[in-house]
Amino acid sequence: LPGHGVYDATTDPRRIRALFAAAPRATGYGIACGLPPHHLIGIDLDTKSGTDSSASLRELALRHLFTIPDTVVVATPSGGRHVWLSGPPDVVVPNSAGRLAPGIDIRGAGGYLVGPGSRTEHGVYSTVPGTAGLAPAPCPPALLRLLTPPPRPHHPVSDRPGQHGSGLVQFVLGAHEGQRNTRLFWAACRAYESGIGESLADELTDAAIRTGLTEREARSTIASAARMTSQT
Repeated sequence: LPGHGVYDATTDPRRIRALFAAAPRATGYGIACGLPPHHLIGIDLDTKSGTDSSASLRELALRHLFTIPDTVVVATPSGGRHVWLSGPPDVVVPNSAGRLAPGIDIRGAGGYLVGPGSRTEHGVYSTVPGTAGLAPAPCPPALLRLLTPPPRPHHPVSDRPGQHGSGLVQFVLGAHEGQRNTRLFWAACRAYESGIGESLADELTDAAIRTGLTEREARSTIASAARMTSQT
């Protein structure tokens, strides 16, 4: 209702009650991913693609030597599963559909998971027995590397943003609700890889604010992009 999607998410019980009071017919709610305190990452094991997404996840775990820890798991009305994991505060995990493996979607920054107890015409989202009392477990490092796209090679250009910088700013300005943070992170990564990150940071921040992000959110996302690209 405030107009900023997942970026209006809150952990304040009074604000949550106020939101439900403003929408008395609501039968469900979303939980924002990528934000404090848990920086939630959702592994959406879909059943609609005709593939065994759970088996695909097990194969990935064997191939890349990680295990899914005991954590919150939510059963969806379609028979799928949402596996909740906690990510590091300085890493932005983008949303993706089928990139990791067929039938496996990722809910990260700018995304959300349907909360347990939510009811749709197809059924109820409910926690899998034995997982409701758990906290979201830390994402295994090997899996986290698969979820974060590798930075592109660094190709320095002139110190002035120029036409390339203007294009990145316009890319951020074109963001719609639900993709503002993801677009900003992508544009900031490209700027820092091109050597114009510092000089373009203020313009990117202003553009992000115009799309609905707060200055704190924008600066935090740009800082995350700077840290990621500096690792190459």
